[in-house]
Amino acid sequence: MRVHISGGGAEIGGRGEADPITKILRESKTIAVVGLSSNPMRPSFSVTEYMQGAGYRIIPVNPNEREVLGEKSYARLEDVPEKIEIVNVFRRAEDVAPVVESAIRIGARVVWMQSGIENEAAAEKALAAGLAVVEDACILVEHRRRAAELTR
Repeated sequence: MRVHISGGGAEIGGRGEADPITKILRESKTIAVVGLSSNPMRPSFSVTEYMQGAGYRIIPVNPNEREVLGEKSYARLEDVPEKIEIVNVFRRAEDVAPVVESAIRIGARVVWMQSGIENEAAAEKALAAGLAVVEDACILVEHRRRAAELTR
């Protein structure tokens, strides 16, 4: 797992916190999930179902879906009519760059690349635009690790 915070410090929206992941998860409420599938056997479905159950607003982004987990799916991040804080990416590393460009355009705060997904050039671009970046980390696993802290 790699965590990159714009400006080089461990800050997301305010005072420094020892764990930037905790700060991201605590301060963010809306997650757009790029590549979310309606197939319950896909990791994107189970991870997102967990995050929805933990109280996050989930917005599916997948041009091949109409609705996932009871939420309308959008073809592109730019089509979502509300503010997105975290863009959670379930796409291959080589497909991340256009997602990062979209995340920058819509004013997202964080780009989160799921386990096994790293793209250094896309991460650098997001950082240069002021976004925080998490690479190669499962948002479900990281949330579970911090569940006690996040409920305070």
